[in-house]
Amino acid sequence: MTHSLSRSCPSGTDLRPFGTVITAAVPGTSLGDIAIDGLLETALSAKVVVLRGYELLGIEELESYCAAAGEILRWDFGAVLDLDVRDDPQNYLFDSGDVPFHWDGAFAAHVPSFFLFQCVTGSPAGAGGETVFCDSVTVYDEAPEELRELWRRTTVTYRTDKLAHYGGLLTSPLLGTHPATGETVIRYAEPLDPARYLNPLFLTVEGVSPEDASYVMEDLAIRLHDPKYCYTHHWDSGDIMIVENHGLLHGRNRFTGSTRRRLQRIQII
Repeated sequence: MTHSLSRSCPSGTDLRPFGTVITAAVPGTSLGDIAIDGLLETALSAKVVVLRGYELLGIEELESYCAAAGEILRWDFGAVLDLDVRDDPQNYLFDSGDVPFHWDGAFAAHVPSFFLFQCVTGSPAGAGGETVFCDSVTVYDEAPEELRELWRRTTVTYRTDKLAHYGGLLTSPLLGTHPATGETVIRYAEPLDPARYLNPLFLTVEGVSPEDASYVMEDLAIRLHDPKYCYTHHWDSGDIMIVENHGLLHGRNRFTGSTRRRLQRIQII
């Protein structure tokens, strides 16, 4: 039997500044026991949904579960990505440093609407590696009009070598429209300094003067990281998370202790 979820679910607890956490009421309940359509509906409104106390799914089960809601984004490695710290990483995603803000699917043929994480192995408290989500819709809504007008004229070209499962050249307006809600969103990936990051990301800002381009990047580096716009998640083993991708940017804090944390990620178009 499957169970639907809604924002009024009595087991849901609000996170701050956005999101909800739902704890299984019955031991032994699996992720597969939850109706995927209801879960995505909740994620669209709450932005982040954390499930705790639910049994994780195997790789094939996870793919089948998510495919019931729509097309799965597939990469060279398949649909499910293992996110862990590796001994010889080619990409900064797999080392122990931080991951700056970005949106998933920027270099893919399709940008996913949702992505789902399963935490196979969590991190001890204080070990770092937290995932950070920024609500770009609220950032835009609360920005002064003169800044929003500057953003409307801004286009960014991104360039990175394909050393992992993504890469290439992409030109994108700084602002976009959420395909489901019609809200204005910020589509921005922070630059990656080659002195600090494997597989660096280079940005060229166009549509505004060089002085305004510098101002836009400097301002975003502060504004996007304001805690009032960000939810930071510490991963415990067994955590499941469903995230709305169009309205959020996300990144990762650097690891300061154990790097044994392992996540599995799948993306729904």
